[in-house]
Amino acid sequence: FDYANPDAPKGGEVTLAAIGSYDSFNGFILKGTSVTGLGLIYDTLLTNSADEPFTEYGLLVESIDMPADRSWVAFTLRDEARWHDGTPLTVDDVIWTFDTLREKGHPFFRQYYADVESVERTGPGQVRFTFSDSTNRELPLIAGQLTILPKHYWESRDFEETTLEPPPGSGPYRIADFEAGRSVTYERVPDYWGRSLAVNRGQNNFDRIRYDYYRDNTIALEAFKAGEIDFRVENNSKDWATQYDFPAVAEGRVIVDQVRHENGTGMQGFWFNTRRAKFADPRVRLALAHAFDFEWTNENLFYGQYTRTRSFYSNTELAATGAPEGLEREILECFRGGLPEEAFSAPWEPPTTEGGSIRRNLREATGLLREAGWEVRDGALIDAATGAAMEIEFLLVSPAFERVIGPYARNLERLGVEARIRTVDTAQYQKRVEDFDFDMIVGSIGQSLSPGNEQRNQWSSAAARIPGTQNYAGIEDPVVDALIDLVIQAPSRDSLVAATRALDRALSWGHYLVPNWHIRSFRLAWWNKFGKPAPPPRYGLGFPALWWVDAAR
Repeated sequence: FDYANPDAPKGGEVTLAAIGSYDSFNGFILKGTSVTGLGLIYDTLLTNSADEPFTEYGLLVESIDMPADRSWVAFTLRDEARWHDGTPLTVDDVIWTFDTLREKGHPFFRQYYADVESVERTGPGQVRFTFSDSTNRELPLIAGQLTILPKHYWESRDFEETTLEPPPGSGPYRIADFEAGRSVTYERVPDYWGRSLAVNRGQNNFDRIRYDYYRDNTIALEAFKAGEIDFRVENNSKDWATQYDFPAVAEGRVIVDQVRHENGTGMQGFWFNTRRAKFADPRVRLALAHAFDFEWTNENLFYGQYTRTRSFYSNTELAATGAPEGLEREILECFRGGLPEEAFSAPWEPPTTEGGSIRRNLREATGLLREAGWEVRDGALIDAATGAAMEIEFLLVSPAFERVIGPYARNLERLGVEARIRTVDTAQYQKRVEDFDFDMIVGSIGQSLSPGNEQRNQWSSAAARIPGTQNYAGIEDPVVDALIDLVIQAPSRDSLVAATRALDRALSWGHYLVPNWHIRSFRLAWWNKFGKPAPPPRYGLGFPALWWVDAAR
């Protein structure tokens, strides 16, 4: 790839931080908490490039056959592909992997590969994926994303159970050492079968990659400053503004940099669980959104570093802006009556404040709540029909968000809401989110530049009732379902952009969350021991795959 340095030296070690804990080397099931970095040990059929929106090249695959209508795709595997134990990687592994992931794997796989009708051997080393829906132009690429697992290892084990026995992979690294729940070390496989492939040249340069687990980011940051961690992506604006002036930075031993990127920033927000009756009415959700003062939060807590997110596909051409026009408008007109009338004439905007002055917002919120059948009695917000009080628990996994939720909770209390914060450990948080056992969470859903099947996992009615999906809000809307299908079936880039913008409006006008914020750059800090490609790939950071240890440093 153009962004890789084919002369990058091999060698050295890098230590990174992970948060929480883990109890499994099986990252393909709902049960358990899988270890960080597991993808290093496996190869996929095809591999993405980081300077194109959605293009894939052969990795395990030597050649690709596909008809014009894309109703199927056939992959011919490379003869030299091997598992770490020396066993050849075969068509049997591909078929077994696909069937097992759909039958026993995480619910995501059933959604993502729902349009794959069959997978079968069609020749020596060749496997064909046949699709039930030839209108989805991305299905051949989606099939190519399949991570292949070793049938000979798993067929004698229970795939639906967690395990701390390191499995063999086919990728550039293998698990070399671990302390359950505390650390894991991956070592580069010196005789890795794919080391000379063009798609791998200049990549996978570190001899060893180690992840040390920490209770929270505060401790992980101190470990970085002490030299225990080599590289850090900073996601906390306060820490970025106040914690990177220690001596090693001034001495040039630690590099601090902010790198602009062109990635979609997706949507982060405070998600309402609409499966709970108190959040069923969109007027209630909009009212509660009025109580969040982003402008004050950004100025006083985030040092003015963030931009308010106004789209589920922010920082891309897929984001809806202004009033709908052209093909986007034609699509939306098919759903008039199923969308708020405002969606046809104005862009969606989150409630704004004057930064600390929120009385106007609270008045508007009170009016919306009254329209929805809620009233204040003795200082408490009550559902007039049922007599139930409005209580909201914010479920958090990181104490870092308590300072953000705290002021929001106080504003909600002025509306009569009983708001409280509960911070739990990683395992409990994961379980409760998977089971949709929460009122509100802070959740982030990223987006690629070419949305497709994953949209069903994120927004569809079917996903709303399947544990473990990303449909945190419990969205069940036939308009959203229909728009997802149009995105998936888009025959051209122009139609994909138009359909995604229409979907963006439907999601935004549903008021399923209180949108948070984003930043269009990576905030990075690293100990000055690395070399890296310049410039970085257009749609990614390229760490750790493209960086290397510079012996001179």
